Amino acid sequence: MERFSQVLFLLVFTSACVIKAQGVLLSTHFYQELCPLAEEIVRQHIEAEIYHDPNVAAQLLRLHFHDCFVMGCDASVLLDDVDGMLSEKNAVPNKNSLRGFEVIDRIKFALEIACPGIVSCADIVAIAARDSVVSRGGPSWEVFLGRKDSLKASFYEANRRIPAPNSTLETLIANFEDHGLDIVDLVSLSGAHTIGRSRCTSFKERLYNPPPFEAVWDERHYGFFHLLRSICPEEGHDNDLVPLDLKTPRRFDNFYYLNLLRGNALLNSDSQLVTTDTEFVVSDLVWQYALDQRLFFEHFTNSMIKMGNIGVLSEVEGEVRHNCRYIN
Repeated sequence: MERFSQVLFLLVFTSACVIKAQGVLLSTHFYQELCPLAEEIVRQHIEAEIYHDPNVAAQLLRLHFHDCFVMGCDASVLLDDVDGMLSEKNAVPNKNSLRGFEVIDRIKFALEIACPGIVSCADIVAIAARDSVVSRGGPSWEVFLGRKDSLKASFYEANRRIPAPNSTLETLIANFEDHGLDIVDLVSLSGAHTIGRSRCTSFKERLYNPPPFEAVWDERHYGFFHLLRSICPEEGHDNDLVPLDLKTPRRFDNFYYLNLLRGNALLNSDSQLVTTDTEFVVSDLVWQYALDQRLFFEHFTNSMIKMGNIGVLSEVEGEVRHNCRYIN
């Protein structure tokens, strides 16, 4: 019933192109008068960046996740170290892993020329995530705009609030619930792993010291295991990168879920969606998305809109930064 109410709320407000998040009104037409070419400027930059490096798409999508999961979608993740404030970039989930900052810098520079002091960094990250998904063949959605940028970062919260690649299913569900997200959001947003790459250090333990529920995984899926071990030896190569989806690594599709069902999950947190779900609620969604890409796209876009409303700041609580790396 709660899920139905949330979806109904979204439908009522999305039909009017306005949504209320934490008391702040966001609109799909927020920049129509103030900066009418804002989304077009972002889109053109995203297309150019991804043309030169297709991996940028996954980087920007992940950047949006890591921003929203720490104090909300407020661009706090973009802030650099400054006197008395440690950047979230140096937190364990982000250091030597989170990328795309320079892309956001270039987009912000262009927008400051076109519309000085108008478009927030938080909105740029949200639009860039959508356009990145579209660029890889994924679905599009209306991005609700009007977020303000945080006046601070939280190194501590970044270490605590971002799900780890070795998380259990119980931990993942609790983490998402803590952000106001449900099981449908968890499973559909996990589908973002259909693009992108992961460092060997994030899953190496599974290759050489698998947890009890995967004790026979090596025997059942020897080929997949052998391939990963050839890329990620037991010693060294921790920062080498492996596609999260080995089948279609640069296309946003539902192959991620097919990989899960075949036992070819790269991260422990991904494998949890099908190996430890005793009530079969989560794994049932995995099966549905594996069989119906259109359903996955529908749920994914709804969940992206929902996630994009976490912790939105008002004008009193935040600002529109001139440089995304520093508070004004």
